[in-house]
Amino acid sequence: MGGGYDAAMPAPEGESSTPAGILPPEKVDPVALLEQLREQLRRGAGSDGSGSARAAWRAQAERMWPVSAERPLVRRPGLKGALAYPVKRLLRPLLRWYVEPLAAEQRGFNDALLKLVDDAYESADRAAAAGESFSRALTELEQRLTRVERRPASSASGPPTVARQPRADAVPDYFAFEARMRGSTAEVRERQRVYVEDFREAVPVLDVGCGRGELLSLLRDAGVEARGVDADSDMVAYARGEGLDVEQADAVEYLEGLEDGALGGIFAGQVVEHLPPGTLQALLGLAVRKLRPGGVFVAETINPLSPLALRNYFADLTHAQPLVPETLALLAGQAGFRETEVRFLNEPEDKLAVPEDPLLGANARRLNELLFGPLDYALLART
Repeated sequence: MGGGYDAAMPAPEGESSTPAGILPPEKVDPVALLEQLREQLRRGAGSDGSGSARAAWRAQAERMWPVSAERPLVRRPGLKGALAYPVKRLLRPLLRWYVEPLAAEQRGFNDALLKLVDDAYESADRAAAAGESFSRALTELEQRLTRVERRPASSASGPPTVARQPRADAVPDYFAFEARMRGSTAEVRERQRVYVEDFREAVPVLDVGCGRGELLSLLRDAGVEARGVDADSDMVAYARGEGLDVEQADAVEYLEGLEDGALGGIFAGQVVEHLPPGTLQALLGLAVRKLRPGGVFVAETINPLSPLALRNYFADLTHAQPLVPETLALLAGQAGFRETEVRFLNEPEDKLAVPEDPLLGANARRLNELLFGPLDYALLART
């Protein structure tokens, strides 16, 4: 990559006296270089957090790595450039024996440095992943300990679950399972924040399968009247510990005991995929009857059109069947809801990079749609 004459004689004015791509030893400050690398590691993948900055710098380093004395000569503008060009052409073959060993040493240095930087980035990524894993484990442990503290002292307080579906007790400790697989209450609350406005004018709201009460706490903060039911005794104890109005009951049985038109809104977050077809149809039919005209029913569930989401679906032994959006919307319409809407939610952060080339870009976008679709969807239905 360097012009051959530069290493043996003073360059013409305005020209570099060092072969292009080779750092002069007296100008290399190893301490400053290491500090720059540490700062890059502290900043991580870039300010956008997408890894694009790291990838761009890595690609540039790959392009500049193969230093050699064979870079094409460039005629610089002006008289000096015109005079220097033939001198370069004449001297470069004669000085290749001197410049090429320097270029070989530079290539070796570049190779070692790239490997060190890659190893440093990998170590930082492993440390970040370990820290995130530890933080999640600590949060899960805290919630499980809180569950134990809030569990009623009497063993005769009721069965662990009162759900009627066959797989309801497939996982012995469903609270611990939920804390590990679905995430902390703060994470779930943030994902469910999108539903607050849907229920602001649809009071009172019943959250069936309310779990630890994430949506109920959001609605309480927004001043929306709401209560919940859940089949799992530990979930109920935890939610009550948050000061929420929650009762242990099977969703279908609880709805059957309400007066028709008594509710303004019903929420079922990650519930319908647990229900056998007959129970699901019964839930939808009861929802139509118990909601007043203009009432809102929201069912959030795993999106089986996403391969990544299916992993989450099959991880839970209490699931009955996945429901594609068209199926759930059709069942809601047959149950008596007058209008339905499907919203896709929670797109995965990691996707394929889209190249600038039109054809490759179109293929990458199509693969993103097929492989990295939203993890969940919500059916919104109105009476």
